[in-house]
Amino acid sequence: MIILGIESSCDETAAAVVEDGRKVLSSVIASQVEEHKLYGGVVPEIASRRHSEAIAGVVRQALADSGKPLSQIDAVAVTYAPGLIGALLVGVNFAKGLALSAGLPLIPVHHLRGHIASNYLTSPELEPPFLCLVVSGGHSHIIEVKSYTQLRVLGKTRDDAAGEAFDKAARAMGIPYPGGVEMDRIAEAGNDQAYQLPRPRVDGAPLDFSFSGLKTAVINLLHNAGQKGTEVNLPDLCASYRRAVVDCLTENFLKAAEQTGTQNLVAAGGVSANRLLRRNLQELCAKSGRKLYVPELSLCGDNAAMIASQGYYEYLAGNTAGMELNACAQRSIE
Repeated sequence: MIILGIESSCDETAAAVVEDGRKVLSSVIASQVEEHKLYGGVVPEIASRRHSEAIAGVVRQALADSGKPLSQIDAVAVTYAPGLIGALLVGVNFAKGLALSAGLPLIPVHHLRGHIASNYLTSPELEPPFLCLVVSGGHSHIIEVKSYTQLRVLGKTRDDAAGEAFDKAARAMGIPYPGGVEMDRIAEAGNDQAYQLPRPRVDGAPLDFSFSGLKTAVINLLHNAGQKGTEVNLPDLCASYRRAVVDCLTENFLKAAEQTGTQNLVAAGGVSANRLLRRNLQELCAKSGRKLYVPELSLCGDNAAMIASQGYYEYLAGNTAGMELNACAQRSIE
């Protein structure tokens, strides 16, 4: 089954063609990151306009690269939630028009389900059940994947997501957007024991995350150093902060694995590209005899191949939509 996937939830306009949920025939991404760098973050109105300008060309290129004309496409899958509402609407409305005009089934896909599915493309042998840590700029979840379309949230952030915590702290350190990626690079040369930072926990919810206090601790540290005229070692601070965030993520993830007895662990989302997170998860899984799956780096960020992949399983489960489909800024993955 050949599925065309469309993704426009934030600042990447993407389209891809995937066969049977596992084989990528093409993947095209038009990134807006250079433009949003001017403002230190994603500007929703600009993102929506750029999606409108790029989407037709991106879809046309994905079809051309795949060698599959529209007449050979079996269904159209599109991200409908969650994300920036204006950005989502561009993708949803384009997909609706394309599906209607071509007489194709329309498959709504939850963005986080798509991130999980990126692992099906990297590791074709992976099948549910497994436990997944989904970490990105807007989301931090521990998800029990019972089947391709049955999922249960075991833990989630109560405030900032991990990627958001990285980006906001990076901005306070003077690191340009996208800060989390640059912080990860700078941290490789630093001493992660140089600065003592908290590992916040949520009372009564041991699998939930909270990163706002950690972010505030770094901002206070920087302000205090500025007031005293003392120099902050940027690589050391980046390394110490990265270690604190990753410690919180890995501790709760392994705790969830022990509670559920799960042997197959999966990471997904933009922050799954973080070098320390990957190393720590590999080490912890090796010690505990568990198997770790992570997406290849090109599939960690937002892309349409993951949407087409999950769309295949949504279609098999009968989850299709008509022209009434609308975009949703927030929607539970369950």
